[in-house]
Amino acid sequence: MVRTARVTGFLYLSLAVVGGLAYLFVRPRLFVADDPAATLANLVADESWARAVVLLELLLVVMQALAAVWFYRLFRTVAPVAAGEIAAFGLVNAVAVLVSSALLAGALEVAQAPYGDAAATVQTLYLVSDQLWSVGGVFFGLWLIPMGWCALRAAMPRALGWILIAGGVGYVLSAFVRYATPGATLAADLLAYPATVGELWMVGYLLIIGTRRPAASPAPLPAEAPAPRPDAAEDGVGARPA
Repeated sequence: MVRTARVTGFLYLSLAVVGGLAYLFVRPRLFVADDPAATLANLVADESWARAVVLLELLLVVMQALAAVWFYRLFRTVAPVAAGEIAAFGLVNAVAVLVSSALLAGALEVAQAPYGDAAATVQTLYLVSDQLWSVGGVFFGLWLIPMGWCALRAAMPRALGWILIAGGVGYVLSAFVRYATPGATLAADLLAYPATVGELWMVGYLLIIGTRRPAASPAPLPAEAPAPRPDAAEDGVGARPA
């Protein structure tokens, strides 16, 4: 249990680091939201960064899929249904990022061999990729809710479980708020903050403490054999007749 917990924590930490590098560090170096010509120029001038963001998203897909599987391994004996939900929602996240990486790879191909309005095509592909990250927040929030339930069932700190559940609900709501009220970006970000707190706490808990081992049930004592009767020989096969 402890080894599985630490592997799960390492995969979850890797998922966060790779995702941060891809979305918060490399992508802004390439994508200019209001200038398609600048986005195209960045892809042509910084081909290494354009390839790096595709590779990082592919690595993110691998980390997300493995984390989903290891969370199932970790919690399947505690709450099998909720553990299966973590795996299912995590795999949907992996598919969303996989499609995003394909769009970014397509944008790089167009930048290297332009046709038609290459700037508009590249900008559209990056915009769709960006929207996949936004709408994918629905399933990213959904996978935190059963994760919090499993934390409660696994005797982890109760505050951790409830923060994960609240963060998951907030993350789902933030995706709806972002599209229902386009000017409420700050409110959408605030709704997702509890999820960040819960995720960091979960990563640290898994890496440092792990999960509690189930208490071993005592082995049953062997049944005592009945004491032989003095006349047992006379009751068996071949006993001397009376």
